[in-house]
Amino acid sequence: MDERTEQASKILGRLGAEVMEVLWSAGEPITVRMALERLNEGRAEPLAYTTVMTVLARLAERGAAKRTAAGRGYRYEPAVADAAELAVRNVVRDHGEAAVAHFVDQARADPRLLRRLEQLLDGPAQQGDP
Repeated sequence: MDERTEQASKILGRLGAEVMEVLWSAGEPITVRMALERLNEGRAEPLAYTTVMTVLARLAERGAAKRTAAGRGYRYEPAVADAAELAVRNVVRDHGEAAVAHFVDQARADPRLLRRLEQLLDGPAQQGDP
């Protein structure tokens, strides 16, 4: 398990992190069936289609994945670059302005973090933002 997946497992659980790793490595939106095939490669006990479908739906509900309609189902892609981004989203969602103020204060003390924060602020708005 690589570091990104290990960090994600602390937030999303082992299976959620495995599914996110499939999304991160796919490079394009994928269907439940595509994710299932990749997850079951080399697995002694294959996962059920419905299990993967449920995990992907929950990842989308939590903001870790984006889904778009594709026929009778969906295609999924990552909505976050890594577990840290998801953790920050969760903190901001739960604690709002106080969390953002704390992040800005921390960024002022760390030039690398400040540059990253500036990049995020200058980047395109997230889907659903005003």
